[in-house]
Amino acid sequence: QVQLVESGGGLVQAGGSLRLSCKASGRTPSTYAMGWFRQAPGKEREFVAAVSWSGGNTYYADSVKGRFTISRDNAKNTVWLQMNSLKPEDAAVYYCAARNSYGSATYYYTGGHDYDYWGQGTQVTVSS
Repeated sequence: QVQLVESGGGLVQAGGSLRLSCKASGRTPSTYAMGWFRQAPGKEREFVAAVSWSGGNTYYADSVKGRFTISRDNAKNTVWLQMNSLKPEDAAVYYCAARNSYGSATYYYTGGHDYDYWGQGTQVTVSS
């Protein structure tokens, strides 16, 4: 099993920044892709960003492109989501997710159903 623990959420004013972290532990695969998703009250969970094992391949939802950056450090088993220019509509519980990429260093995944492991979530609140 793989355990994922997010941190870094909180309250920020619109236009501000937050950096979310997600640390993986347990029986992590030799290569695994990771992603961030979010869910606001009354809404379905949505994809935010994804990164391949190498870290060199990333993909973002249109709503966050140019404002958010996903990165990872495999030596630390950690992935980050740097969120800049936050908007009230970014407020949600943010979840990180991981899945075995079976040796691929370049694959990333954008569907929630693609992922096998999920963190407990961290709350991001953006005041206007």
